[in-house]
Parts: sequence; C-alpha cells; structure tokens
Amino acid sequence: MSDGLYSTPAQLDQLAHLVQGYLRLPFSNGLLPGQFMESVIALIKSGKVLRTYDFVDVINSDTRVGWQVKCTKESTPVTWKRAKIPNAAMLIEESRSSAAKTQELGQKIVDFCNQHALNSLEKYSLERIGYCRVVVRKNDILYFEREILSPLVPRVFEPAKFRWEWSERKRSSSKEMLPALHGIHEESGEKWFAAHILGENQLHFSGEKRWWPTEDSVLPVATVPLPSESERIDFDRLLAWFAKFSDD
Repeated sequence: MSDGLYSTPAQLDQLAHLVQGYLRLPFSNGLLPGQFMESVIALIKSGKVLRTYDFVDVINSDTRVGWQVKCTKESTPVTWKRAKIPNAAMLIEESRSSAAKTQELGQKIVDFCNQHALNSLEKYSLERIGYCRVVVRKNDILYFEREILSPLVPRVFEPAKFRWEWSERKRSSSKEMLPALHGIHEESGEKWFAAHILGENQLHFSGEKRWWPTEDSVLPVATVPLPSESERIDFDRLLAWFAKFSDD
C-alpha cells in the first residue's frame, strides 16, 4: 500500500524504531505524547506538523495527503474534538423535551465533525486524509492507518446512521456527573459517541474501536513491544550521555 497515504514496510519499521527509542527513556513511563507521534508521522511521511486546531495534524503538500494522529491508552476514550455547536444553548434546551430536537442536535454534532474534516481537505488542497492511530496497550504499542476522507467520500460519518438520546444523570462518590448526549449506531446498537456538551464540549468517540484492524485486515499495521527494564535507559546513563554531548 505505498500510495502516499499508507506507510510502506520500511516506514513502519522506522516508526517502530523511533517509538522503541522513546519508550527506553526514563521519563516515558510507557506513554507516547501526541506531539511526539505527530513528529514521528511527519518524519516517516516526509511531511510537516501543522500545530494548529485544524482536523489534520500532518500534511505532505507534494502528495496532497494529510493525516490526523490519535494516541491514547487502550482503555482511554478517544476525544474526537470539542463539539462547539452554534446556538448550542437553545438546541440543548429544546432537545430535553423533544426526541425530534434531540435527533436534530445529534445530527448537527455529526455535521460539525464532518465539516471540520472537509475544511482541512479544502484549506490545504488535499486529495486524501488518513487516520494514524497509536494504541498504548499493556505489553505493546499497536499502530495502524486507514483512509477516512477524500473528495469522493467527503464525510467521515453518515448522520443518518445514528440515533441520539440523553444519558441519565449520574453521581460518583465525589461529584455529580452531567448527562451526555449519546450517539447510538443504528446497525450495531452500540454507543459510538458521547457528547459532553453540558460541560467541556468534549466529544468521545468510542465507536472508533470498530476501525481497529482485524486478523484479516489489509491496513498497514505495526506492533511494537514495550522495552524490558534491562533495555530502558536510566537517568544516570542519560545524564552521562548529555554531559558527553555537551563536552563535544
């Protein structure tokens, strides 16, 4: 799949080498910062990191391809974006007493996400947008890629495929949890979205796991083992290396 969007085996090997190198550092704690992974993707794709709030994080202007990069622990929900919907207060109020208005509000959230992605396609004159996903698991790192947007497929999500409903108000031991607007995938009956629009506007995308590669998947995949304790670099070795580097 060496078509500009997907990584070649050599590029996946380079990514694995860089990830393993970072995880050997004493301060990594088995985690991979998003900015680090964006820089890794830019390096292996011969692109550049944008450092903006646009949908794409990395672009290659020559191949006219962009990538969004997501990196979380396996158990952490993916925050797709902050769902700041115009006229949100009015729409939320209306949705609390009307199933039709609830559906309308959910559709506006999906439309907002789709438009955000399309804006990047147009702004940077891209032909395709890919999704680079890093999943930090207990014993290894899973990395995979997939295409999610092009002029021929200008929507990441189909609004008609979701049913929307408000969750029940919950209380933890320390605080009360505000209700979230849930997007239910009609075909599977699974909750794909949780829009926390009564709080910080975070849109969690739990349905993203449906995008993960299966055993018969043809998507580019890399599995990177976590380094053992003996492979990790302690602070003394790291400081010694810096000292030598500064002397040179």
